[in-house]
Amino acid sequence: MNNLTDRVGLGWRPDLAAGILEHLDGIDLLEVIADDFFCAPSRQIRALKTLAAQIPVVLHGVSLGLASSSPVVTERLDRMARLVEEVSPEFWSEHLAFVRAGGIEIGHLAAPPRCSATVDAAAANLHRAQAAVGAKPLVENIATLIDPPASTLAESDWIAGILSSSNCGLLLDLHNVLANGLNHGYDPCEFVRQIPPERIAAIHIAGGKFISAPDGTQRLLDDHLHDVPDPVFDLLEETAARAPGPLTVILERDGHYPSMDSLLAEIAQARRALAKGRERRMRPAEVVA
Repeated sequence: MNNLTDRVGLGWRPDLAAGILEHLDGIDLLEVIADDFFCAPSRQIRALKTLAAQIPVVLHGVSLGLASSSPVVTERLDRMARLVEEVSPEFWSEHLAFVRAGGIEIGHLAAPPRCSATVDAAAANLHRAQAAVGAKPLVENIATLIDPPASTLAESDWIAGILSSSNCGLLLDLHNVLANGLNHGYDPCEFVRQIPPERIAAIHIAGGKFISAPDGTQRLLDDHLHDVPDPVFDLLEETAARAPGPLTVILERDGHYPSMDSLLAEIAQARRALAKGRERRMRPAEVVA
């Protein structure tokens, strides 16, 4: 029997609000995009607090740029700090990415060069974030269609270095792991095995689609517009077989929304994958490599 309190929840989206509120008994928690509320009127903040009183809520940031070589702008950290104080989420998270450089906003999450300099810069930004917000964020690996130029570290080593230097936990995005593995020629399951399991606290699952690259090869795009593919559930089982602590799993969907029954079915499938992984972990004769 699994005695860990694993949970599976859903990303809060306004288009899904009615279905979510009707099926709160089948959803363990909700993940809210923090940036959507940074400049929200007080009535929207009150509505979010009301939601948080009905079901556990976590906050997810998308624009801080914690892995930038430049310090995160204090005003951005202050916005997160105010929202965390207002909502009292169970935890907050952000990406290991940059979204601006040299005063230019690039409009999306980008991977910096994976090297010792960006390990140190990310750790410094994470310490600043903790001081401003009052709690460390979980940090999330991102998907990238190209390997960042000037990298000297493998992605798993780069992430492990940041986790160690900042003493933060990891929000492991398994579709990003799948996409990067397929796009850059390594085994996604082996990548999961290279991540310090004790650092894994939360997980994102999502879907994407294959697109054609200029050279005619196929790339897996992480677009959050499709159902979660079976390999992601396999990676979830593998993660559950390795992680010693409880896991919080969030299903992300950003458009082309299916029926609520379909989303609940994916949540149920995630629970089954977690249970299978935990059963593997509990077998005395099995060594989890």
